[in-house]
Amino acid sequence: MSNLPEKFTDLFVAEKKALAYLALVKRDGTPQVTPVWFDFDGTHIIINTARGRVKDKILHKHPRVALAIADPANPYRYVQVSGKVVGETEDGGYEQICALAEKYRGVREYPKNPGEVRVTYKILPEKFTTMG
Repeated sequence: MSNLPEKFTDLFVAEKKALAYLALVKRDGTPQVTPVWFDFDGTHIIINTARGRVKDKILHKHPRVALAIADPANPYRYVQVSGKVVGETEDGGYEQICALAEKYRGVREYPKNPGEVRVTYKILPEKFTTMG
């Protein structure tokens, strides 16, 4: 994250529990914003969803994304991220959502719905804009 200002790196650590607000554009041109749990591997923002959901369908076809990550202690301090999806996999998807559940809820178990297939997306940040 070479172009993320140092004073905002705390928003990406697991202890912060900041949500990312994922912004996408639907086929009809209308915006769609969803709060999502996320992880960060030092290079990529990692999110997880279920196959067939709106965000999955959009991310699969249109890999350009924007996210806003607000500080839970001060929502006026935030990072806007523009980037693109560079990875998509079902492998380890359930395990990854369990890891996110542990980060955000403190419990590793995540409900396993019959027939649901979890998918993980890796987003490569290209531009950061900060406030606060």
